[in-house]
Amino acid sequence: MKLGIVGLPNVGKSTLFNAITNSRADSANYPFCTIDPNIGIVPVPDPRVDALSELYNPKKTTYATVEFVDIAGLVRGASKGEGLGNKFLSNIRSVDAVVHVVRCFKDDNIVHVDGSIDPVRDIETINTELILSDIELLERRIDKVKKLLKGDKSYTAELEILERLSLHLNAGREARSFEVTEEEKDIISGLELLSAKPVIFAANLSEDDFAAGHESNEGYIKLKEYARANNAEVMPICAKLEQEISELPEEEKALFLNELGLEKSGLDRLITMCYSLLGLISYLTAGEPEVRAWTITRGTKAPRAAGKIHSDFERGFIRAEVISFEELMACGSMAAAREKGLVRSEGKSYVMQDGDVVLFRFNV
Repeated sequence: MKLGIVGLPNVGKSTLFNAITNSRADSANYPFCTIDPNIGIVPVPDPRVDALSELYNPKKTTYATVEFVDIAGLVRGASKGEGLGNKFLSNIRSVDAVVHVVRCFKDDNIVHVDGSIDPVRDIETINTELILSDIELLERRIDKVKKLLKGDKSYTAELEILERLSLHLNAGREARSFEVTEEEKDIISGLELLSAKPVIFAANLSEDDFAAGHESNEGYIKLKEYARANNAEVMPICAKLEQEISELPEEEKALFLNELGLEKSGLDRLITMCYSLLGLISYLTAGEPEVRAWTITRGTKAPRAAGKIHSDFERGFIRAEVISFEELMACGSMAAAREKGLVRSEGKSYVMQDGDVVLFRFNV
């Protein structure tokens, strides 16, 4: 999973990136402090992996990972190359989802590029630039399809979809709100439109507002209303506080979170929301050589899931021996689970479930 952290300059992107990746990307009180994207790869916290590691005492423990990309700040006119617009847009095109950091805190010592705090205005600034970039890309594709259509009438359906999408974008609406059939979805996804990316709004609050329960912040309330109207998710966060937590020794983090009344860190909450947003789950493999979590899309069948490990596993798939994590831990060992008949033999049509502990049988 690759997540792009985006937003206007000076909203706290790099501070949040530093906190969740334990990196030291530059963050300063001026626009375009981030120029080239900073990249951090973070293991996905998973208590199931920890428990299986205790059970098997493997030589190696491997968590699923998330790649975070801290992308240069965006300003009006980015789609025409203003600021670092072209660089920003090319970087965002490669991510699976967008974490849009929106400034909800007030601080006279940190300048805002538009001179005031208005989360909805800031969101619309970036949305407009993404849509304008998509329109330009779409126009080029439409011109190409029209030329292809002269010699091949099979492009008729694609042209109709693209022209319908063009009207949608030109009305100021993001591509992700464009309604399509499953067949049409394949055509649209191939375009890699920026405004089609799934998005989570990270509402960056001051320490006082975050501790007070968020609802006292006027900007956060407006952001929630906007997100609700646009079928999007909002995650309240204090980037400054998250950075302080990230600098604590591991044994002190849980105590500090508990004092704040939080069950999870911002990183844990963000990963959970992004997994849900992208429809991702994890299955597990366990043994003395290695305990490992594997990320797949919800609805994936066993052979395709096996292919995540190695293409030979998918090509020569015979069966999957499956038990749920909870059942395995209750039994205490795979041998005990087999004796109780809890290890199931599943075929090619089996749809993988979150937390499945699996041994794939294959032959090539």
